[in-house]
Amino acid sequence: MAAASHKPLGAITADDLAAAAPGVDAAALHSALRRAVDSCAGEGAADPAAVWGELCRSLLRPDVPFAVHRMLYYGCFAGFPSPTPPAWTPDPKEAALTNVGRVMEARGRELIGDTYKDPITSFPDLYKFSNENPEAYWKMVFEDMGVEFGVQPSCIWRASDAYPGGEWLPGAELNAAANCLTAKPGRSSDDVAIVWKDEGKDSEPLNFMTLEELRKKVCLVATALDALNLPKGSAIAIDMPMDVNAVVIYLAIVLAGHVVVSIADSFAAPAISTRLKISEAKAIFTQDYILRDDKELPLYSRVVEAKAPMAIVIPVSGSLPIKGLRADDLSWQDFLGRVNDAKVENYAAVMHPAYAFTNILFSSGTTGEPKAIPWTHITPLKAAADGWCHMDIRKGDVVAWPTNLGWMMGPWLVYASLLNGASMALYNGSPNSSGFAKFVQDAKVTMLGLVPSIARTWKNTDCTAGFDWSTIRCFSSSGEASSVDDYLWLMGRAYYKPVIEYCGGTEIGGGFVSGSLLQPQALSAFSTPAMGCNLIILDSNGNPLPQDSVGIGELALDPVLFGSSTTLLNADHQEVYFNGMPEWNGKVLRRHGDEFERTHDGYYRAHGRADDTMNLGGIKVSSIEIERICNRVNDAILETAAIGVPPVGGGPEQLTIAVVLKDQSSQIDDLNQLKLAFNAALKKLNPLFKVSSVVVVPSLPRTASNKVMRRVLRKEFTQAAQAKVSKI
Repeated sequence: MAAASHKPLGAITADDLAAAAPGVDAAALHSALRRAVDSCAGEGAADPAAVWGELCRSLLRPDVPFAVHRMLYYGCFAGFPSPTPPAWTPDPKEAALTNVGRVMEARGRELIGDTYKDPITSFPDLYKFSNENPEAYWKMVFEDMGVEFGVQPSCIWRASDAYPGGEWLPGAELNAAANCLTAKPGRSSDDVAIVWKDEGKDSEPLNFMTLEELRKKVCLVATALDALNLPKGSAIAIDMPMDVNAVVIYLAIVLAGHVVVSIADSFAAPAISTRLKISEAKAIFTQDYILRDDKELPLYSRVVEAKAPMAIVIPVSGSLPIKGLRADDLSWQDFLGRVNDAKVENYAAVMHPAYAFTNILFSSGTTGEPKAIPWTHITPLKAAADGWCHMDIRKGDVVAWPTNLGWMMGPWLVYASLLNGASMALYNGSPNSSGFAKFVQDAKVTMLGLVPSIARTWKNTDCTAGFDWSTIRCFSSSGEASSVDDYLWLMGRAYYKPVIEYCGGTEIGGGFVSGSLLQPQALSAFSTPAMGCNLIILDSNGNPLPQDSVGIGELALDPVLFGSSTTLLNADHQEVYFNGMPEWNGKVLRRHGDEFERTHDGYYRAHGRADDTMNLGGIKVSSIEIERICNRVNDAILETAAIGVPPVGGGPEQLTIAVVLKDQSSQIDDLNQLKLAFNAALKKLNPLFKVSSVVVVPSLPRTASNKVMRRVLRKEFTQAAQAKVSKI
């Protein structure tokens, strides 16, 4: 932590507090500050973590200006010997109530042995156990989650020449959707499965759907799918906002033995078309339009422009008929009207082998074409198990995570909620609004997930002010790098509940590094590898560093990783993830592509992509995809390089375009106009992508084999930004 510019807690005066937050009762705040410090002092110097915890409990309410929160946080940890001070520390009594704590208290000695002490002390031992004894660990997790198999696996894991990471659940048959529709131990079919609200209806009551109501609706749609006479295992796309209908459709496709094709509702027609062709989709579910801020954003017309197969179109306006459908397309009403069987609510789930596909998702690689990554019936169990362990999603919880079924966190939310006996909270509208903040309050959300750019918007607009988020037990964050200040602010909205950072990938089905409610949590850092996952950091020569040693480099994964992909539809899986990787403990490591650091106090920090992809607003995209578009924007451009540059102070990557001109003696008069032209062109790829800056360079750095070294540019641009700030 760069604390040199911050006053230590003991040196902060009432005048300092008044200057930071004009209008507050600075004298009263200062008195409360002194009482908190004195209560933790004891006979010697107070432990900074203990003082911070007391300040969070007794002083730093959400209505106290954030400038005070920030001043006290940095003051508390001024001179702290680590760049990752604990912003939250677990309470032993609360830790024992978590999913992991409860199991460890009941079975700790059985699983770990006589060295077991308590859930907090022995958490690292459980992590080690999850890797050394996957048979016992995953049996324990499945048992606690209430996972049901049509045919039990012969074992949990076994070595196999067919799979680099071995074979999971051999011989098993199951249906992931069916597992979402049965009441978990201690829960009933009358419990709420989904709570939701539509944008613009903030003053109206919440909508609720019980597990039994969800099951019946899913069975109805599954029966209607059968009436289409598509072969079992057909790919069926979903391109619509993640509302209650989308969840019902998603589960119905899987229940009926088909494969969901996930397409984000923000995609333009060319991106939709690419994904439909790669997946060979036979049908697509969509809406006539998307309603945002009283504006009708076309969706069905984009699907038509993409030359999609048969579309089933849901009207936003409810029962009103949709005009202008293609000859083979169906309205939602006509689609459901094909069902005549009164016994549809007893639909028999189609059981499949564990490695049968359930979902095709897409993740941009470095080739410019999105990688088509199949999820199997195993992948949902990985997603749910991460939620069970790391976010502590318990039976009866309410889980919200603004996302879309086109991205992995959409299906993740479905499975992590329902497979753990929790309710899913869906807000059909923008999360960057007071309407969403009120929904979190009214729905009594207990776990709120987000991408960091959302937190930054909330902080900058103060749209969460006045809403009670006290039911939140933890936040979780994924998709892009977070900012310390943004997440300090976020924690303060819920009386300093922790943020569980979560990093993984579509091809992982969840995370490989995360946090835990049984460990101290530092801002913008990860406290533990995911359960059942060994992380290996490679040195500058590509060789594995000793495990758990301090270092920074490209991250690699132990291939024995439950739920991870084993095939790609449009690329060579072995080449993408394994070829050229070093061995570790007799196994060829799995490539991931992120650059990570392990600190001396055991935390992990992400340093962006080590390859040529980047995260923009939580969306992973290939630099080449962006460059192909930018190269055609102006005839004066010879070539471009798209670089994701982290802002000074941390936070989501910002897109910088390096431009090389054909005529080095000429120049572009107005770089701002060029930036606007780039943004207009990029809307065709994704309207959410925005260029932050344009830099003209004489040439692009290249390797001996002529590959563009974007990492060199990224380092140069980052250093230039830091130097600019230091001069201010």
